Amino acid sequence: MNPLAPSAIARRRFLEFLAASPYVAACGGVAAYMGRAVAQTAPDTIAAPAEALSVFDFEEAARRKVMAGHWAYMASGVDDDETLRANREGFKHVKLRPRRLRDATKVDMRVDLFGTAFDSPIFTCPTGGEKSFFADGELAVARATKARGTLQILSTSTSTPVEDVNKAHGRPVWYQLYSPSTWDACEKILHRVEAAGCPVVLLTVDNTTGRNSETYLRTRPKDLRQCSGCHEGQPGTAVKERPMYDGIDMTGVGTQNPAMDWAFIDRLRKAWKGKLMIKGMDSGEDARLCVEHGVDGILVSNHGGRSTETGRATIEALPEVVAAVGGHIPVFVDGGFRRGTDVFKALALGAKAVGVGRPMLWGLGAFGQAGVERVLEILQGELRLAMGNCGTQKLADITRAYVSTPDWRT
Repeated sequence: MNPLAPSAIARRRFLEFLAASPYVAACGGVAAYMGRAVAQTAPDTIAAPAEALSVFDFEEAARRKVMAGHWAYMASGVDDDETLRANREGFKHVKLRPRRLRDATKVDMRVDLFGTAFDSPIFTCPTGGEKSFFADGELAVARATKARGTLQILSTSTSTPVEDVNKAHGRPVWYQLYSPSTWDACEKILHRVEAAGCPVVLLTVDNTTGRNSETYLRTRPKDLRQCSGCHEGQPGTAVKERPMYDGIDMTGVGTQNPAMDWAFIDRLRKAWKGKLMIKGMDSGEDARLCVEHGVDGILVSNHGGRSTETGRATIEALPEVVAAVGGHIPVFVDGGFRRGTDVFKALALGAKAVGVGRPMLWGLGAFGQAGVERVLEILQGELRLAMGNCGTQKLADITRAYVSTPDWRT
């Protein structure tokens, strides 16, 4: 065997260096990083939403406009970013099984979610501090989701009050709840959300003890003095930056409650008269407990790979949760969705609706409301194509028979 040439050795060492880089991991691996490097030098980064052919086209356009620290926070996962990558890679293990010669002229993507009709089962995930990506923040997302007939879920860490978001959205949004560490503070948030007319609360349970945001800490700017003009302490940690805590004495109160248990769920269930969902369940055992404790729905989520480094894609966890609830309550899912075919696969595996987070933020960061609208338009269009080409006219037609999972046990 001939020895490697010096150039080949140098190339191998360079690739090994890239593979070990946490920044490269945050980009999705060496291949994705190299693709981004090419994109950064390419002259054809989109200049308008209409130029986008896929949601990926918004990523580089947004990266060039969003502050580096905000971008690093959004793009990163935890630990080695394994779960961040797994969410995307999981779709490779689900194959479509189309049926042919079916009328594709009458595709209907409309869905009813707890009594409210939406134009498609694609919704925008709750992401905190959306003004970090565009000046109008959550209001731009609200107007975009209204225009596309889409559900918007608002984060407790919103940078815009829920009342203003509801007005821009045209009807009350759903509300994602980080429960504070005292019941009094939690109850006051619930009362405000109830008064605002929000019909659904989603309690997040997958990130109560914090997270190891290693890639973010390594890739954010070293000099944070520029952040002090907007942030107090670590960016995103000051409650006074979050309007949903206005009027609540948060002295000595944590914004999340690590002591939550099933007794807490029972108490929350009694206090909240609307629909109650749990966000962050990914096991059959916990899914069955949700049904037993009167929860109205589950959002299978691993926080976009930003909570615990499970290494497991949400699309892989979805069938287990769906099987466990046995049709008693609806199951939603988010994490890594970038294509209409991804959405189709989740629906075939039993999801009622599918959330997108980072693509929405890419569109927001690149072009504000118009960017979010175009992201949703692309995903809705791709889903319509997938439904037509696979032989399904309505969402109820999309069943497990339309996919195979040869690499999974279930």
